[in-house]
Amino acid sequence: MNKFFTLLALVFLLSKASLAQSIVSFKSLGREDDAIYGMSGASSVYVKISPMVEIEGSKLVLYFEPSQALIKEHSFINVILNDKPVYSARLTADSVEKVTINLAKENLSPDRFLKIQIKTLLTVSDDICKDLDNPAMWLKVKAYSYLSLLKNKNANVGDINISNCFDTKRAIVYPADPSLHDLKAVAWAYARLKKSQSKPIYLFQAGTVPDSIRDYIEVGNMAALPDDKKSLIKVSPAAGEGILYLAKSSANATDTVTQMVNQGGKMVAQRSVSNETVPTEILLVSGGDDEGYEKAITTLGNINILNSSFGDYLIINHAENTFFKTIDENRSKITLKQVGGSSDFLSGIGSLKSGYTFKNSDFSFTPKEVEIRFIGNYSGLSPGDRGYFNIYLNGLLISSEKLDASGKLNTAVTINRYQHHKFNSLESEFRFFPSNGECKNSFINFFGEVDVDKSYLESKNPFISSDLSFYQYPEAFNTGTTKIVVSKSIAKYAAGAVGEIIYELNNNINSNNFPEFVYSDGIPDGDLKKNNIIAVLDKDDPLMSKFPDAPIRFNQNFRLYNADNHQKLYELSDTVSTGLAQIFYGLSNNATLVLTATGSHQSESLLAASKSITEQLSTLSSNVCVTDVNQNKYLFNINKSSDNLEYVETKSSLTRFWDTWNLYILLGILILILLSFLYVRSRVQRSQEIYND
Repeated sequence: MNKFFTLLALVFLLSKASLAQSIVSFKSLGREDDAIYGMSGASSVYVKISPMVEIEGSKLVLYFEPSQALIKEHSFINVILNDKPVYSARLTADSVEKVTINLAKENLSPDRFLKIQIKTLLTVSDDICKDLDNPAMWLKVKAYSYLSLLKNKNANVGDINISNCFDTKRAIVYPADPSLHDLKAVAWAYARLKKSQSKPIYLFQAGTVPDSIRDYIEVGNMAALPDDKKSLIKVSPAAGEGILYLAKSSANATDTVTQMVNQGGKMVAQRSVSNETVPTEILLVSGGDDEGYEKAITTLGNINILNSSFGDYLIINHAENTFFKTIDENRSKITLKQVGGSSDFLSGIGSLKSGYTFKNSDFSFTPKEVEIRFIGNYSGLSPGDRGYFNIYLNGLLISSEKLDASGKLNTAVTINRYQHHKFNSLESEFRFFPSNGECKNSFINFFGEVDVDKSYLESKNPFISSDLSFYQYPEAFNTGTTKIVVSKSIAKYAAGAVGEIIYELNNNINSNNFPEFVYSDGIPDGDLKKNNIIAVLDKDDPLMSKFPDAPIRFNQNFRLYNADNHQKLYELSDTVSTGLAQIFYGLSNNATLVLTATGSHQSESLLAASKSITEQLSTLSSNVCVTDVNQNKYLFNINKSSDNLEYVETKSSLTRFWDTWNLYILLGILILILLSFLYVRSRVQRSQEIYND
C-alpha cells in the first residue's frame, strides 16, 4: 500500500553563530509523531532552508519507533532526499532506531527546499498475503527527529530580501493608537504570515516589543513611525508613494539549545547554552502619506508582487487589487488538483489509497450537495479477479464500485449537507485481489491512477436557511462587497481579530476578498443594507441598535438556558473576559457578523472569538458563540422565538429576587401548609378525645 502523510512547513531556518549548530526538531515545525501504516507507506516533510545555512556539513537525524510485531530482519527503512535515495537498511533490534544522514548541496532543490521522504517496507509474517491488511504493521517517525544546521560562513544578511523574509517572522508591531489604515495593514500582514507558517503570531503595540523579538513586521504611516524606525529607512517615499523596506542587521544573542540524546536506552533532553550571532530583520510597511500607505497595504495582499521583490525595499507608485479576481466569480466546480491533490501511480494488491482535503469555503457558497467525481485509469481485471473502487469521506465509506476489464474509471457520488463538514478529508481506494488467490507474484500486475486534473468536486445547490449560522462562515461573505466596521474605542484591541478575519476570508483556493474598512460612527445606514458587514464593536456601541435581527443584544447581561429543561447553561457578566460572536442576516438579507468582548482582556477575547467561529465544531445551526481567553467555547442557536434567552437588566428588583429565591419560598410555604395541616389535625383529634370522654 502507498500512503502519504505530507506536511508542508514553509519555515525559514534562522542562522546562528559562526560554525554553530542550529537544532530544529520536527516538533518545532508543527509535526507530531507520524505513524506510517501498512506494508508499504511513506511520510514526507518539506522544509525551506535559509541562505544563511550551510547545507554541507549539516545533518539530518531521524528517530524511528517500529511496531513490536515486525520481523525486523525482513523490514526495511528508506530515506529519500530531493527524490534521490540516500539511505536504505533493515530495521535493527532497537526499540527506537536512530539514523544520521550528512546533508549535501544536491539534497536541496533549486529554490532551497529540503524534501525529506521516509518510505517503509514492513513484514509481520513470512507470508506476504497475510500481511496485506495486518494492523500491526506500522512505524512511527518521532517528533524529536531534528535537523542540525550549520551557519553559512560566506552568507550574510544581504542574502535576505523582501521575497524570502516573511517565513521567519513571528510578530507584527503597530501604533498604540491605530488608524483604520494601521488595522488594515496588520490584517493583511497577519494573513500573509499565517499562510506561510503554523506557529503563533504575536501582536505588539509600538514601544512594547520584547528584546527577544528581533524579526518582525512593523506598520505605520511615516508620520506615525517611531524615530528609531524612521532612521532605518534609507529611501524616503514621496507623497502618494508606498514603501516596503527591509531593515537588516546582526546582533549577538544567548540562547538555549535542546537536543535529544540516548541515555540508558531512553531519549533525554540535553540543554546547553550558546552565544550566537543572529540576524535582526524589520520589514517596515509605510507610505509618504495615507494614499501611499494604502498602496503599500494593497501590495501586502498581492502574493505575486511580494514573491518577485528581490531587493531590500520596494517603492509603490501604483497599486490596485486587480490580482484579486472578481468576488462574484463562480467557484461551484473545483478539481482535485486545485485542492492540492496529485496523480499518484499506485501498484500492487490489497488497498491502494490516495488522500485529499477540501473546505466548504473553497466554493463560492456553502454547498447543500456536493458531487464527488473520480476519473482515472487502472489495469483491466481478468476473469475471476476481484476489484473495487471505494470513496471515503471523513473516514466513512460513502461509495463502492466494482472494477471491470475496461480499465476506465469514471464514478461519482453526491453527498448532502449532513455528510460534509466545514473541513473535509477525502480518500480514494483501489482494492484488488487476484482470482487465483496467489498474491506473491501479483504485486506488479495491478495498477491504478486517479486523474486529479479531470476529477472534481461540484457544488450542486447553495445551502440556504432562514437563519445564518457559523457553518456558513466565511463563504457567506464571498458574494458582494464586505465592509469591516470597527469601534474607535476598541480599535487598539481589534488588530488580532481583524487579522484572523482577513485570513479566513481568503483561506481558500482563490484568495479574492479585499474588504473595505470603516469606523462604526462613520458608516452610512445605506451601507448596512447593501454590503456584507463584519463588525468588531464595543458592546455599548450605538451601531448595535441598527441590527434589529441580531440574536442577542450584547450591551446587556444575559442568561442562556437549555430549551428542554430550562437549566441555566451560561450567564454573561462584565467582570469576566469573554469574547462574543453572532452571525445573522442583516437589514437586506446581507451576511452580518458581529464580534465584541467584555472584561479586561479584550484583545485576547476578540481573537479567541474570531478563531472559534472557524473551527470544525461550528454546527449547522449555531449562530451565537461565547468564548474566553482559555479557548473554552460555547455555541448556541438563538432566534427571536427562543425561550432560552433572558436579559437580566430587564427585570425589576422584585422579579430578580423571586427568580433567585422562589424555590426556597415555595418550599417554606409548603412546609407551613404541612405544619398547619398537622396542627389542625391534632386539634381535631384532641377535640374528639374530649368529646368521647
